[in-house]
Amino acid sequence: MLIAFTGGARSGKSTAALKAATSTGAPVTFIATAEAGDDEMAERIERHRADRPATWTTIESPIHLAQAVEQVDAGATVVIDCLSMWVSNRMLAQGAACARSIIAEAGDLGERLRERTGTSIVVTNEVGSGVVPATPLGRTYRDVLGSANQAIFASANRAYLVVAGRLLELQDPSNGA
Repeated sequence: MLIAFTGGARSGKSTAALKAATSTGAPVTFIATAEAGDDEMAERIERHRADRPATWTTIESPIHLAQAVEQVDAGATVVIDCLSMWVSNRMLAQGAACARSIIAEAGDLGERLRERTGTSIVVTNEVGSGVVPATPLGRTYRDVLGSANQAIFASANRAYLVVAGRLLELQDPSNGA
């Protein structure tokens, strides 16, 4: 089972993902993709850590998501928070030329997550609803993240748009809805 949450910044995506993970009753491994590049980001990471139950395992993997998922017991619940940071980290490390490989890897990851026996949960930002970024790198990031999100959501059993802490279930277009 793959559940995906998307929405804007501070929309409640992570909170919804934590609730979904807790409700599975299985052991949870949280895969964190953020890196503390400055003091403010370090504080954000600490707040996110404090929100998670102490019994959860955390893997910090800003670049190698597929390898991190392979480390998790197949029957455990896995939470990836968040895909948007992973895309950013990859683009900053490898340049915009890696766009196709990021999108392909996201598609493969989505299939792997769906095939796991345990529940898989992915959190990502929706960046296509906002202002067009002013820089070429910003526009490329928006486009790559949008495509990576679509690749993950194509494999999702359940998908939600989160706005102001409220969840709107998204329909699978292949089901004729």
